[in-house]
Parts: sequence; structure tokens; C-alpha cells
Amino acid sequence: MAAFDARDLLDCYARGVFPMADAREDARVFLIDPERRGVIPLDAFHVPRRLARTVRGDPFEIRVDTAFHAVILACAASGPGRTETWINRPIEALYLDLHRLGRAHSVECWQDGVLVGGLYGVSLGGAFFGESMFSRRRDASKVALVHLAGRLIAGGYRLLDTQFLTEHLTQFGAVEIPRADYHARLRAAVATPGDFYAIGSDGSGGAAGAGAVLGGGAWSAGPCAAGEEGGGRVSALTGGVAGVSASAGAALGDGGGGAAATTGALVLQLIAQAS
Repeated sequence: MAAFDARDLLDCYARGVFPMADAREDARVFLIDPERRGVIPLDAFHVPRRLARTVRGDPFEIRVDTAFHAVILACAASGPGRTETWINRPIEALYLDLHRLGRAHSVECWQDGVLVGGLYGVSLGGAFFGESMFSRRRDASKVALVHLAGRLIAGGYRLLDTQFLTEHLTQFGAVEIPRADYHARLRAAVATPGDFYAIGSDGSGGAAGAGAVLGGGAWSAGPCAAGEEGGGRVSALTGGVAGVSASAGAALGDGGGGAAATTGALVLQLIAQAS
């Protein structure tokens, strides 16, 4: 079996399947297709009142795609109450490759020149698949999520996938839906154009040329084809995972995008208008 690469991973996302691992140092990658899926409807995104005041106050500088690798590493780090992570090194390499191709993005919170929170995910058509977030200052990851929601609304996205439903995400309006319902929403979203840079940074760094590489072409039946009918943990990848070169990895650490040039007031207005 050939090595599983970024194109294969995009095929998985298009079919409703995503990767996970059991531990950081466990090289196995499993493909997951849950019976029930967590989503946050963008036309019902809820910002709690206290958080709205925080967002409006702009306590952080919001940047997009300037420290993608650093965000992944922060999300993969162990912390209080979390000794293991599902982001192992092969998965890390795949997302770095997707970022280089313009299909994975980070929303970052900076304070006094220090990265203090953020999130990252995968963009495919009008669907955004939120992968992980971290916070080193109060509300930093929440502020990043609110800015992500405003950006997706401005860009015409139709689906914000959270994979699973958690108590933390319910405060933003997250709901759990059956697999069949999710797949129907996913098909419609992937067929819809989405512009991640409709506001703020134009992403002219590492993402340049992505449309020419992965464009809007048809998706072939790759390693995830079985996931359409399966359930739970679909399969383990046995052919290995293709990594990125050392030079590509170094280039991806910084400078893919820029300051988002959006304010908290703007993203709150976008969210309110979509409701």
C-alpha cells in the first residue's frame, strides 16, 4: 500500500472521515467515522455575554496562518488533565502538508508578541473541520473560535465541524447530529465555494498556489471509500504516512499569513447578522 498523503486525507474529509491516534508517540493513525457528529451551525453560533464583552475589547492581536506549526505543537502538548494527545507525529506531518497546500489554517491569539492561544483546522469548499485548540491566557481559545466563526460566515462557509460534542462547545451552540444527516450537510458544504480570506489576511505566504495544486477537481475513491458505510473506528493505516521535507516544515512554522486586520466588534456583527 502506498504511503497515505495529504491528498488522501482530503479525500477522507470529503467523505466524513478524520484521523486520530492513541498517543503522541504511537505512530499508528486511525480513520474515524462516528455514528454521531458534533457541529456548530453558523447561523446559530452563540457567543456568551461575558465572552462577547471580552471579544469586543480586543485583548489579543488576532493573526491567521503566521505560526501554524507552533499552534499544532501547542495543541499536542500535554497539560493539566490531559497526559496524552491524539496528534501524533505522522498526523502532525499531514497537517503541515495540508497547510503548505493552503487547505489547513490557524487562527492565533497573540499578546505582547507571544502566542497565547489559538486553533487550527482543515478547509474544503464551504466546510471547515475544527481540529484542536489551546489556551495559555484566559479565554484565548474561545476568542479564537469566535473570530473563526466570523471569518467562516464572511467567507460563505456552510459547515463548521467539531467532530465530537463536548460540554465546552455547547456554550457556542454546538449540537450532535446523526451520521447520515452530517454526510448530507457535508456534501452540500463541500460543493459550495468558501473563502477563508474573505476578511483579513490574504494568506499570500505558504498557501500560494494551493488552488492550482488541489483545486476543485473531482474526488477519487481513495483509502476512505469504506468509511461511507462503516462506523466508529474505520481502519488503521498500514501503508505508512507520507511526511513533509525538513525544508518545508521549517518554512511552515512562520509567515504563511498575517495579522487578521479584523476587530472583535466586526466578527460579532457578522455572527449577529448570520443569526
